Amino acid sequence: MFYHDKRLQYPVEVSNPDPVFARMLQQAIGGVEGEIRVCMQYFFQAWGSRAPNTKYRDMLLQTATEEIGHIEMLATAVALNLEKAPASLQEEGAADGIVGAVMGGGNPRHTIEGMLHRHILSTGLAAQPCDADGVPFNMSHIYASGNIAADMYCNVAAESTGRVLATRLFNAAHDEGMKKMLHYMIARDTMHQEQWLAVIEELGGATGALPIPNSFPQEKEDQANNYNFYVTSVDGSFQEGRWTSGPSMDGKGEFTVFRNEPLGQEPILGPARPDSGGQAEQIA
Repeated sequence: MFYHDKRLQYPVEVSNPDPVFARMLQQAIGGVEGEIRVCMQYFFQAWGSRAPNTKYRDMLLQTATEEIGHIEMLATAVALNLEKAPASLQEEGAADGIVGAVMGGGNPRHTIEGMLHRHILSTGLAAQPCDADGVPFNMSHIYASGNIAADMYCNVAAESTGRVLATRLFNAAHDEGMKKMLHYMIARDTMHQEQWLAVIEELGGATGALPIPNSFPQEKEDQANNYNFYVTSVDGSFQEGRWTSGPSMDGKGEFTVFRNEPLGQEPILGPARPDSGGQAEQIA
């Protein structure tokens, strides 16, 4: 069960509406790095959580609900940045003028004006659940494995890429209100990265949580290949790093280097079946 407050989580103000920036903000709503993605990821991780300690489920639900507020902020920002866009296609000339003024005539017509027309026709100058190219968000980037440690690593990656996008938007923003909103969202991305890492630490950190799943007995895995760095260059050369020698990150092995070579045989399949549609020579 959820509750709502009609006030925004953080102020969203736009002094100089920019339809092009509205399009860029769509990536933060429905892009693979966007807020719909993390919101749904945290919800589904929480709803499927089987951890004996319900605090992880609770934390995921708290943060997923916060992300709804972020989507609302961004949707509001998109709408406010479209304030001066024409309200009808009869004003297409005005749309050209706005786009030309913003872009200096430098962008292809089909990208910027196409975005404006989508917002006019489908939403009446409001945000859409899509990315900057108008591709609808389809949930294909939602990761909820049922393994709490695996999910936390996925969440760190999601918040990291989201923070990268938010900082790029901050650097691209010219409106101070947009910069203010984004500097808040960047801060929340920082906290979310930290809280997921804190869960991993509670689960034992690199030594306890890894390898994931830690419930699988490691003695059952190939002991000759579980900490080898495979070198696949033609001449066998490689640059040394933390991953090529010394103790493994989980403290359970030693990194070694293996120049990749075939460990198996050449695959030879049986003849084609008579009903397979193959050539007679294949079947024979």
